[in-house]
Amino acid sequence: MSNNSKIDLDTLKKLGKLSRIPIDEAGSNKLIEDLNKIIGFIEQLNEVDTESVNPLSSVTGHNLPIREDVVNDGNKNNDVLENAPEKKSGYFVVPKVIE
Repeated sequence: MSNNSKIDLDTLKKLGKLSRIPIDEAGSNKLIEDLNKIIGFIEQLNEVDTESVNPLSSVTGHNLPIREDVVNDGNKNNDVLENAPEKKSGYFVVPKVIE
């Protein structure tokens, strides 16, 4: 473990407790090393100059087609009722549940 590590054993135990993940003593050194590598990578990303880069909502640059938001029943009443074991007047027939 290097001197500039961000995660130590106490921090790892606290993370394990907060996330309710059991952390065994045998694998804790490897986990500390992996977490510190991840933090180091994130610190590298923070060094990238993004001042002249516009934020993107999509990497393709395409706009999604916008359609009118209309509520309908799908016009599939007969198709849905074909799966019903029993139907009457365009509705499902179900057993009575209130006595």
